[in-house]
Amino acid sequence: MSGHSATPHPAAPRGPGAGRRAVLDRAVRGAVRAGLLDAPAPVVGLLDVDGIRGTVAGLHAAFDTPAPVLHTFAAKACGLVPVLRLLADAGMGCEVASPGELEQALAAGFTPDRLVFDSPAKTTGELRLALDRGIAVNLDNWQELERVDALLAARPEDRRTPAGPVGLRINPQVGAGSIGAMSTATDTSKFGIALRDPGAEDAVVEAFAARPWLTRLHAHVGSQGCPLPLIAAGIRAAYDLAERINAAAGRRQIDSLDIGGGLPVNFAGDEMSPTYGDYVAQLREDVPGLFDGRYALVTEFGRSLLAKHGLILTRVEYTKSAGGRPIAITHAGAQVASRTVFMPASWPLRVGAFDADGTPKSGPAVVQDVAGPCCFAGDLTAQARELPLLAPDDVVALYDTGAYYFSSHFAYNSLPRPAVYGFRTRDDGTDGEVRFALVREAQTLAEIVAESGAQYADSLVGLGTETAATSTPDSVPVRAADGAEPPKEAPACAS
Repeated sequence: MSGHSATPHPAAPRGPGAGRRAVLDRAVRGAVRAGLLDAPAPVVGLLDVDGIRGTVAGLHAAFDTPAPVLHTFAAKACGLVPVLRLLADAGMGCEVASPGELEQALAAGFTPDRLVFDSPAKTTGELRLALDRGIAVNLDNWQELERVDALLAARPEDRRTPAGPVGLRINPQVGAGSIGAMSTATDTSKFGIALRDPGAEDAVVEAFAARPWLTRLHAHVGSQGCPLPLIAAGIRAAYDLAERINAAAGRRQIDSLDIGGGLPVNFAGDEMSPTYGDYVAQLREDVPGLFDGRYALVTEFGRSLLAKHGLILTRVEYTKSAGGRPIAITHAGAQVASRTVFMPASWPLRVGAFDADGTPKSGPAVVQDVAGPCCFAGDLTAQARELPLLAPDDVVALYDTGAYYFSSHFAYNSLPRPAVYGFRTRDDGTDGEVRFALVREAQTLAEIVAESGAQYADSLVGLGTETAATSTPDSVPVRAADGAEPPKEAPACAS
């Protein structure tokens, strides 16, 4: 990564835990001194490059098995190309769940053999692309399986075996975690084939028997709020089913298991808990055969790889009091922390208070709210939080925001996406040097206006006139659902 400092320096990989707060405090001071919070950008995202590398190394070290293991990063957790490139360089693959994420992963340098394509709504064109390019794909339902049957049948006879692994996603229906919206293995989950529904398991066995090219089972149970025993129970169901399918086939038809990801993140402190070592220990206890070398493994971790290594910084613009409660108005709210704002009990964030120069703020703790800029009353990133009393121009840090908070921007009030920087610090226990590299520029107001249809500003005013009718087919792009080239002219619509 290129940076503002001219001299590179070595830094040992490190994971969350001891010393993490000191690293983040130095990053806050460095960002303020480098002017990253200067107007017109009073909010910015930061990512600790060495921390990310350390956590990736910890993931690889935790899995000790004779069979190959492909650890993929769930691109939805942070689909920024420089971040994906960093993860690729650290030995990761990439799991994608949309055409956009696929293009981001390819731009980051992931080769097709290190990609996994998951989505419950893949189009025929997307399936064809994955099959042709050798990208591993996990099929979500029976109708999708029939589409792949048709695509393969339409090929010449010598090309009817997919170039990459094709798997079938099952829902083991082992129950929900503490956050219902994040639980993927409930009885009525939209994901995968519901394994405990009447006749479903037998149908899966028959589907594999009829298709020798089906060689993988996929189960993704974990997410925030899911305990390790629940995750292991879902993986155990997939493992047992693979054993049954292979026994019925009389050969090792299923040669790999995609066990998903979803290791929960500790949002209450600096420590990473549970660890990848805890995760593997639970699997070794509940699914010991998973590690005997007969199955290659694929994982799809996202949040747990990045969350602890990111923070959002914002200036306090104003302070006020209402009902006796101090309130600090900042520039970071629902547009960058939508889950925290709308589900604060499930997605609480720790908050750091800093003086205007980036020094940790001292003084007695005062119960106060930290609010964002969005125009609704619930736009609060912290409620009734004990902090040194904040003042205008102070800096607020939202910790543990490295995953999802940079890639799931909420465009309410047309607030711009903030800039994101990666950083490295000297790991010598001193303030030392902090180096920054731009990951994504802040969105400009001109870009917001362009995205909102400025090019077609007169289209509705002139709708129905001769000029508008003639210009519309040439100016509005129409794309076929399967990704084919758009027609030269859009059909006219009669009301």
